[in-house]
Amino acid sequence: MAQGFRLDGGAESLVFLTTEAGAPRLVYWGPDLGPADPIPALARLAIRAIPHGMLDGGERLSWLPEAGQGFTGHPGLLAHRNGAQVVSQMTLRDADLTSGAATLLLEDAAAGIELTLSLSLEAATGVLTSRTTLRNTGPESLTLDWLAAGAFDSPHNDLLLFDGRWTREFAPVRQILSTGLIAKENRTGRTSHYAPPFAVVGEPHFSETRGEAFALHLAWSGDHRIFAERLRDGRIQVQAGELLHPGEVILGQGESYQSPALYMARSESGLNGISDRLHPFVRDVILAGRLRGKTRPVHYNGWEAIYFDHDLATLKGLADLAAEAGAERYVLDDGWFKGRPDDRSGLGDWTVDPAKYPDGLTPLIDHVRGLGMEFGLWVEPEMANADSDLLRAHPDWIIGDPGRDQPLGRGQYVLDLTRPEVADNIYRQLDALLSRNAIGYLKWDMNRDLTHALSGGRAAVHNQTLAVYALMDRLRAAHPTVEIESCSSGGGRADYEILKRTDRIWTSDCNDPIERQAIQRGFSIFFPPEVMGSHVGAAASHTTARTASLDLRAMTALGGHMGIEADLRAFSQVERDQLAAAIALHKTLRDDLHAGRTLRLEHPDCLAFANLGAGSVLVSAAQVETSKAAALAPLRVVGLEPQAEFEIVMINPPERPFAVMKRRIPLVKGDTLVASGDMLARTGIPLPVLRAGEIAVFRLTRIAP
Repeated sequence: MAQGFRLDGGAESLVFLTTEAGAPRLVYWGPDLGPADPIPALARLAIRAIPHGMLDGGERLSWLPEAGQGFTGHPGLLAHRNGAQVVSQMTLRDADLTSGAATLLLEDAAAGIELTLSLSLEAATGVLTSRTTLRNTGPESLTLDWLAAGAFDSPHNDLLLFDGRWTREFAPVRQILSTGLIAKENRTGRTSHYAPPFAVVGEPHFSETRGEAFALHLAWSGDHRIFAERLRDGRIQVQAGELLHPGEVILGQGESYQSPALYMARSESGLNGISDRLHPFVRDVILAGRLRGKTRPVHYNGWEAIYFDHDLATLKGLADLAAEAGAERYVLDDGWFKGRPDDRSGLGDWTVDPAKYPDGLTPLIDHVRGLGMEFGLWVEPEMANADSDLLRAHPDWIIGDPGRDQPLGRGQYVLDLTRPEVADNIYRQLDALLSRNAIGYLKWDMNRDLTHALSGGRAAVHNQTLAVYALMDRLRAAHPTVEIESCSSGGGRADYEILKRTDRIWTSDCNDPIERQAIQRGFSIFFPPEVMGSHVGAAASHTTARTASLDLRAMTALGGHMGIEADLRAFSQVERDQLAAAIALHKTLRDDLHAGRTLRLEHPDCLAFANLGAGSVLVSAAQVETSKAAALAPLRVVGLEPQAEFEIVMINPPERPFAVMKRRIPLVKGDTLVASGDMLARTGIPLPVLRAGEIAVFRLTRIAP
């Protein structure tokens, strides 16, 4: 083939150089290069000096760097045969190139391996997809220890990774990579709360609105590893791939392993530019357009109202109150199935509890549907309690090492879904449940980490993850109208591969709006608002014990996939009316905003968002802690058409403004302001004085020219 190839899409160009020795090398990722051939010039510009003290060929950093080619950083491939390390020196054998995609076949006959590298650049968004597939062509089995989905040669060293825990997901961590290797590893068997498979690397001090940045996401719901490494020659590589446990992937002759997809996007306008590429990509490619134009119903989930205390009269009463508030989907959470008085029993037996529901779920479902709401149900199909008919009959169906104590999580074990008889049993139970009841929605939970996840003596996280996908795929095929929510103790399973099979992600078990403002901010970088479950919780948060106003709770939930998760019996009539008004407002905005842009605005004191729809713009500024300044700086709203005129109103003016302000701003008085997009970006919206726990929300409406 030629010296190299280019991929074009989304007004972007990527240029790779190729040689016979190994994988291609990325030498350009930036704005579209136009019709001229850039490869000859870039090939000369890419020649680097090699200093003394290094191998004659230097550090051969490619899209899949090989130790056997002289690369001394972390290689993209690690494998062995019966304990003997495989030294690979792959050569490029064939390439299939189109304007937006490339499939390259590399081989090392002496090592007995063949590698296929698949790259594609989505035409509309410029999002890159990279996968690697390794095939064992040798006669002896090949044990795979690491195969990167790609190795990105980063021009920058400002690294953004994500930390967190249960009820505090998607917490950003910034650091400068000065030397060595920084890695985030996940060994929980789900994407995890503390090391989700996302990273951004950008120019120094890149922000929400400024600077070149590259985002990476490994779309995989099992164990993974993402790392950035500074090489001896100063370059930085970023790799991502599935974290494989010892002996987990052993390939016989002719067998293959395919890495998860690595998705990447570039922006010249910081993290907001990343979202501008990833959100439409998720809508049209990951979700395959199935939510486009589909109204996202407002939820009511009664978990924090009743927990395990199920009573039909109470549940019907809550349904009445939810319908009055404007809910359109009623989700019955944990505790509805037999033998489930608490979280120590019952999991695995997916039949209705005859003690709690002597006539089955039909009376409740009929009541809910009679109120105009869809009925949804909580399930946790991957788990079972020891105190269940399932495990009493099949104690060997637990994933793990026989004879070893399996540490429990929430009092439950993990079922070995890699065994067909186990997966078939769970499928039959769920299929019967959906076939016999008018259920339109499943909240699919997964509430514990995997520990020594073995099946048949072999590490099984990889196959267990594939088995979960297969079970979901099978159920969706049989019940195509049923939507599924991905929940895993909140946001513990949030990735693009699970989202291909689901319609919503439960962002966090924390409904405290102060915490939610930060959680939703991190989540929104990679996920559009229509898949972000955001609920109005109780005044006193069940996870933080902090008390928040209904205004802050409702306005924090307003821009996502809105819902309620509280005991509505505890609300006063005034509060119920306020909640109904907020939900009614959400309904006027959602179809527009769920198809638009989400921007995270920058402000020295507030956490601020702008949801830009075709018809309306929703802007919020939340004061999550006491302001450093006595009066707040104006909120600059970026992303609007500069010459367009906007009418601005404050949705939630404070009831007692003189408590904190000697002079009120016009918006607080109920006045309407008019300003251009350029004015709002340069001067900003004037903000009222806000105390900790208060929020200001504005609606901007375009004025027809």
